[in-house]
Amino acid sequence: MELNHVNGEVEDIDRELSEKISIRPDLSHHSRYPGAVRKKAYIFDGDGNYFNKEWDLVQGRGKEFCWYHVELPKGNQKLTHLAQHLIDVLCPPLKLQDILSLVSNGPFCGHVDGALVFRVNSPGPASSKFTFKIAARVTENSVITVSLGRVPRLGFSPANESLLSEIPIVDSPSNGRGERKDRGGVVIQEHVLDFFLTMNHSEEADNPVPRSVSNLVVHIIDTHVDHLQDVVTKLEIDLDSVEFELDRGGFALKKQMLDSRKFPKMHLDLQRLLQVIAHGEQIFPRVKEKCSSKDWFANEDINALEELIGRIRRLKENVGFIANRVTAIQAGLDSWQNEQINRKLYYLSFLSIIFLPLSIVTGVFGMNVGGVPWTGQRDPELKDGFRNVMLLCVGMLGIALLCFLFPALYSRVMGWRRRQALRKSWSLNRRSFIRRSPATERGGGYLRI
Repeated sequence: MELNHVNGEVEDIDRELSEKISIRPDLSHHSRYPGAVRKKAYIFDGDGNYFNKEWDLVQGRGKEFCWYHVELPKGNQKLTHLAQHLIDVLCPPLKLQDILSLVSNGPFCGHVDGALVFRVNSPGPASSKFTFKIAARVTENSVITVSLGRVPRLGFSPANESLLSEIPIVDSPSNGRGERKDRGGVVIQEHVLDFFLTMNHSEEADNPVPRSVSNLVVHIIDTHVDHLQDVVTKLEIDLDSVEFELDRGGFALKKQMLDSRKFPKMHLDLQRLLQVIAHGEQIFPRVKEKCSSKDWFANEDINALEELIGRIRRLKENVGFIANRVTAIQAGLDSWQNEQINRKLYYLSFLSIIFLPLSIVTGVFGMNVGGVPWTGQRDPELKDGFRNVMLLCVGMLGIALLCFLFPALYSRVMGWRRRQALRKSWSLNRRSFIRRSPATERGGGYLRI
């Protein structure tokens, strides 16, 4: 009877749980933050073709594999807000541990719930230009990536839509913006041309379509390294222009740069950039090591990862050189500022030389004592007051001079005593040597020491 009663209670609990599960709303198609993040979903057929697909987080089958990318917004947002955005678009099927492994700060590479997860997330503010976040969750037939802001050349666009393949013409006020002309060219604006000059890579339309998940992983890491390279190139261009302005500029420009703390801020930005590069230098070799054990990861992609690791190491050295340049410029500005301060102090010393005799005269003849010369004081009881005060001042001046001269006098006296002691010891040793020399000649041996 007791066993039947227990079984009945268990059946009631299971029925209640099943009713709660059936009543729970379906969250897979509803978003609490619509439009908060940008989403891209691709499916690749494994033969060099790709198609846009709906956001369903379903893995590919056979040769097909899927890629889901989430672009988090740049702004003054806390890490918890970014995690809420990821939970909104990735759960289900992902679990909380998957979300935390993708959005947390710092470097990480390991297996989470059977998938390879790696991230290079810097802990700086999300609104900074030097805060980078790139994370990926890799399985055999799907890849989920998360980035902070837009990563150039990360996505794919249809062929023949690249601006680099167009014939440009010179921009003029009579030409419309982006309008094709009779010459068959496209107007390139100055800011667009400036952007292309800082790029070390092609556009999205020129990206080779990956044929496997390993190609896609290499593409993701390659675009991250290219993004860092673009930032470093822009820093070099900005630093060259600042050096040129400093060479041409005068007092006002240097004072403005010192007041705005331009170079200390640039140095802090470089340290953040170095931190991101150091995270990549730490994580990407581990990604290569873990991917080399996967049978679906191609050997040529392992070699491509090795080349990317070499690139990021050279990039770290380049950023170190830029940091040294910034330090040298800041040191030059500090030296210029010290020179300006010393020049002002030099002028103030001239003023003190002019007014020092006047202050001495006013101090001496302004004393409230009797016997001051040229004042007509005839009282015989007070006639020695001025003389006594002057003698007291001379005595105090002598004591002050002795205090300043005592260390030098002490060192001279001690040096003289040491020289006297050395001379005395040398004369005693010489006398003893002369006294022992005949005995040694008779013995014909060496001197005992």
